[in-house]
Order: sequence, then C-alpha cells, then structure tokens
Amino acid sequence: MIIDRNISKYIVFKEESIVNALKKISDNKEQIIFTVDQYGIIDGVLTDGDFRRWVVSQNDVDLNQQVTNISNKDFVFVKENEDKTKIDEKFHSKKIGFIPVLDNQNHLVAIARKDNTAIEIGEFSIDENSSSFIIAEIGNNHNGSLELAKKLVDAVIESGADCAKFQMRDLNTLYNNSGNANDASEDLGSQYTLDLLSRFQLDNDEMIKVFDYCKEKGILPLCTPWDEASLDALENYGMPAYKLASADLTNHELLRRMAKTGKPLICSTGMSVESEIKDAVNILKQEGAPYIFLHCNSTYPAPFKDVELNYMDRLKELSQSPVGYSGHERGINIAIAAVAKGAKVIEKHFTFDRNMEGNDHKVSLLPEEFKQMVEGIREVELALGSSSERKMSQGEIINRENLAKSLVINCDLKQRETIQEQMIEIKSPGKGLQPNRLTDLVGLPANRDFKAGDFFYESDLADEKVEARDYNFFHKWGVPVRYHDYKSILEKTNPDLLEFHLSYKDLEEDLEGYFNEELDLDFVVHTPELFAGDHLLDLCSEDEDYRQHSIKELQSVIDITRSLKKYFKKSTVPCIVTNMGGFTKDKPLDPSERNKYYQLIEKSLSELDSEGVEIIPQTMPPFPWHFGGQRYQNLFMDPSDTIAFCERNNMRVCFDTSHTKLACNHFNWSFSEFVKNIGPYTAHLHIVDATGVDGEGLQIGEGDIDFGALVEELIHYSPKATFIPEIWQGHKNDGEGFWIALERLEYWYDQQKVK
Repeated sequence: MIIDRNISKYIVFKEESIVNALKKISDNKEQIIFTVDQYGIIDGVLTDGDFRRWVVSQNDVDLNQQVTNISNKDFVFVKENEDKTKIDEKFHSKKIGFIPVLDNQNHLVAIARKDNTAIEIGEFSIDENSSSFIIAEIGNNHNGSLELAKKLVDAVIESGADCAKFQMRDLNTLYNNSGNANDASEDLGSQYTLDLLSRFQLDNDEMIKVFDYCKEKGILPLCTPWDEASLDALENYGMPAYKLASADLTNHELLRRMAKTGKPLICSTGMSVESEIKDAVNILKQEGAPYIFLHCNSTYPAPFKDVELNYMDRLKELSQSPVGYSGHERGINIAIAAVAKGAKVIEKHFTFDRNMEGNDHKVSLLPEEFKQMVEGIREVELALGSSSERKMSQGEIINRENLAKSLVINCDLKQRETIQEQMIEIKSPGKGLQPNRLTDLVGLPANRDFKAGDFFYESDLADEKVEARDYNFFHKWGVPVRYHDYKSILEKTNPDLLEFHLSYKDLEEDLEGYFNEELDLDFVVHTPELFAGDHLLDLCSEDEDYRQHSIKELQSVIDITRSLKKYFKKSTVPCIVTNMGGFTKDKPLDPSERNKYYQLIEKSLSELDSEGVEIIPQTMPPFPWHFGGQRYQNLFMDPSDTIAFCERNNMRVCFDTSHTKLACNHFNWSFSEFVKNIGPYTAHLHIVDATGVDGEGLQIGEGDIDFGALVEELIHYSPKATFIPEIWQGHKNDGEGFWIALERLEYWYDQQKVK
C-alpha cells in the first residue's frame, strides 16, 4: 500500500466536462479520477468501469455535461489521521485499488494505492520493467566549492546519469557537541569526519543554488538529509524525493518524518542487519510511503568478497518493492552486474580526482569511468530482454539463411505427385525448410512442379501456392531482380520497371550474356551492400584510402548502369540506390558530428562521373544489419538532416519504409510526419514492413506500419515516385514473397479508389 500525495493527476473539478474527465483517466493510466469542488473538497469518484456502465444505461450520451452528474458519491474513504492498518483492511474487504485520503474538512489530501506498481521520481518511473535509475553521488565531493559543485554537475550530465545527488547536514543539531570540529574529546574517527564537514560543506543557500543549477541544465537533483532541520529545508525547497543514508536506517524518528512527506524514499541498507531492515520496511508500510531499498556495503572501498550481490534477491523479498544497489567498491563491474541481478537504482560516487581530501573521493568514479558504467548498464539492460518464448533475432534469421541447412529435392516431381522421403536430401544454405520439417513433407501431394535441386519452402506444406499475376497501382512499380532471373519474373507479371540488386560478382559479368533485346521498361540499380574484400561502401570515411576505394567501387556501378540503359526503352536518367555510409561500430555519433560526414559525402559525390544517372541515397535504420552483424547508423535517418542534404545538392532519395519506420520507432518520431516531410524529395520507394528498432524487411502487414495510411500519404506527397516491394528473401520460391506483398498492397491502393 502506497499513500500518494502527488494527487494532481487524479483530480478533476466537478464542473468540468465528462470529456475532460475521460482525458484525465487516460493520461494518468490508473483508470480512476476524483472530482472535487473549487476548495478541494471531495465530490465523488469516477472509474473507467463507472463510465462504461453509465454509457450503457443512456439513450442519448452527452459527454459535455458536468462530470459531477455521473461521478459516484458512494465511495470508500479514510481520514489522514487514521491508523494505516485500517486502510489495508479496507483494501481487502472492499476489493478496491484506490482510496481517497481526506483531512478533517474533507479536503482530498492523498490517494492510497493498493499496489506499489511504480515509484515516480520527477519524470522518472521506476518499476520492474523500467530502465535503471542511475544516481551520481556528488555528496560533499565539491569540497565546499560552489563553482566545483557546478562543474561536477556538468560532468555528471555528460556521463549520462539520471540524477545528481548531494548531502545536507545541520551540524549544530546533528552532532552531540553541536558540530565542534575542535572538540578534543571526540573519538579520532568522529573528529576527522567533523573536520571535513566543517570545511567542505556548502551552506543551505549555496545548496539551493546547486539544485537550481541542476534544473537549469536539465538533470534531476536529489539530496540526503542527515537530520530533521535539513529535511525541513529540503521540504521548503520542494525536493521531489529523498535518499536515506545507511547510517539512518535505524533512526526511526527521521525515517518516519521523511515517510510522512509522502515523497519517494531511496533507502540504503549498509551497516544494517536483517532485523533492522525489516523494522524499516514495517515503518514505511505503516506510513504508506513509496520506497526502494538499496543493497549496500558501507566500507570505503568495499572488498569484492563482502559485496554479496545475491542478497538483493532476499532484499526484494523483504521489501516487496523494486531494489537497487549503492556501491563503494572499486571500478564499474559490480554495479553493472547488479543491474543484471535486477537492480532498478544504481548509486555510485562521482569525483574529478580520487586524490582529493575526503573519505568519499577514493571510492568515487572519475567522469569517464562513470560514463563507461552508464554505457555498460544500458547495454546490459538491452541484453537482458525478456523471459518469454525464445525467438530468433533479425540477425539470427539472416545468419540462419547463410549458415544452416535446408530440405532439397533430388529428382524432378510433377504437381500432385506424392513427396517421398527418399526424394529429400539435406543441403546448405538454410533458405528453405529446416531439416526438422522433413516428416511434415513426406506423404504430401506436391502443390507445384519441382526440378532436382529445388528447395522446399513453407508454402509447400500448404494446399495452394500464391502465384504471380498482373497488378495495378497508382504508382509505377517494379520487382527486385538479379541478372539471372529477370526474364522469368517478366513471364509472370507486368511491372513498369525492374530494380537490379547487384552483388560485387555481378560487376564482373558480361551483360550481353543476359540481355539480347530492348525491353519496354524502366530500371533502377541497387548498389552492392558488400564489395570484394569485405568492403562496405562508405563515402564519408575519414580514412582517405577507404573513401577513395568506395568512390572507385561506386564509379564501377555507375558505369554498369550506363551500360544497362540501352536495354530499357523507357529509361531516361536511371536511378542508383545506394547506402552512402556513415555507420559506426561501437556507438552512434553525437548529432553535432553528423554535418562533417555529410560534407565528406558531398566531396565524394563531386569526385564521381555521374553523367546520365541519378544517385539516390537510401533512408536508413538506426541499427543496420551488415551480413548478420549489426552496426550503428548516423546519416539519412533524421528527416531534417536528409532534407537539408537534398536541398544543398539538388538530390532525391530512395525512401525505404522499413528503414524509416525503425528509425521512427527508435527515436519516437511520427512516421506519418516523416512521410509528409520526405515525400516531396522521394524518387523511388522500397515498400516493406518493419517492427521494433531492427526488425526490417518484413512482409506487408506483418509489422508496425499502417499501410492504409501510408498508401494514402504516398499518393498525396510522392505521386511521381516509383516503388518495389523489398521483402527480405522475397525472391525465394519463384518470388513468392513479392507476390504476397503485391497482393496486399493492391488491396490498400484499391481502398483509396473507393474513397
């Protein structure tokens, strides 16, 4: 049970409309609001269920009437001075999830929630599914300098931390000797600590300046109050949450005072035994405080053998809430491991110099170390994934095609003849049915003609096979082909163009061996993704030899494109689709660095002889797959970057819907806005579905794209663009993937005719 005093997200004035109340219910994601009058006195309760029951009972639904007309006036409530155990009793007896907490005048002052679903700290929500909340503990490592404190804040922001945390003490009330650093009767340890604190504390006004500086720079400030006077000062400032020091876990008076603020508490457990942790948990539950416990060993530095990360499992069981880790050991590995163990909060000390005076400096991380820790934590979080059913990643799917084995027929077989076990062999690569499907095939009638060496596919297990036919679209369209299969494609359907997907081996082929007539078509060329010697095209490489090699390879593609033109009657200026580079291996570029790479691309383009062709860069995904391995892409993702490049160079693009949808998913951009903005600069389209941030090349309708909206937008914003369905491995089984895609796309184009 949590008593939430941040009640603004639950409140609607009773005179407001039902529509506004529904918006509030939707925004707070709790399916409940409380109506109050202008003085904050509770009027009623409205749940999502209440609204649905009311709608069903109405003949004429008026959503503009006052919400008080439908709010429930018969609700369970508690008074703020009631024993908190009674709240739990009401939760259990009434089977409800929220109870309003009222003062003696019936003002709504808090909401009691049954479940501790998430801890809200500023804009951060911490629960079992959230990213770890990373605290950079500056503490007193500013050594009493306001200027140094601000510089530390700047460095914390650069490191990627979520929060900069400090400490506040009122030495006069905190210490038995009123904080006298010169008290000769004090023990050596206390005397040392008092001496440091007396010299290295910032006063409260200076601390507030640091907090304000954090907010100005865009990072959340937090603070540990070591005494009630400091807590009062922080409450007056409006601190959104508090950290309880390990030393105060047994200080029940301070703990209760902090809990009564209603703010989330992050409690360290260093120097405590389990019974003391249990006592603290009980107090926090009694007060209904939102809390997170941090596993901690309070030695400086903590020996690795004493850290005992496995205790986090027990701590989670005791606290019945998310847990975290506050580390004083050397290095970054233990904190990263804690995240793998389930820590949702990580706290590590932060300094510029471990040799500075003060106990915390020597267990602190330097800025670059802290940054490495944050990067490691984020990598581990990505790697943790889920415990749901095992599925292949996109990279594994690609590699399975190349490395695994398939079922292959070893003889000719006519349609409707029976597939027998002795006809089937296991061969590489893995582009067909996997060997474990053999028994599924045996005994089936063939749904098509087979030639010896043909692969079996999933569709061979079905009664019927999708066949190519003629298609009709608003846009001119084509099919991806290779030299060796374009004629068989043209026998099956009626494209306006062909897009030749070249391999680096194709650059050495004699065109006359494949072309013997002029075709009444247009064509597009897709530059190889990989050239001989494992060379990935990169026109913006800072390695001059590599850049020149890329220019040379692209020039060879341009020359072949000009040679192909004579075979296509409708070709005027053929387009060459290319990935221009701009990928990095280890992490993405800072956006401020992109411009110099665009300039390098422009330099490379100026060194090419591109007379008679149009080079069109492809819009790119954030995490492209390069033959089974993943890299970071930096260019031709952001629409503003891409449009600026096009306008500077009078160029157009190949808009790849899959790539762009992945970028929009990753960066939380509107895909519809992207289509609207990039549409006028689009010469050619690769239409294909996508899911997540790296699931590219999916069949139409099997990913995240709304193709009804996309087709409508493309007709409006890119009416002269051409397109192909670039389904990954769509060419398999005589182009089966392309025919399925074209069937589905034709449906969406036909819907636009109906409109």
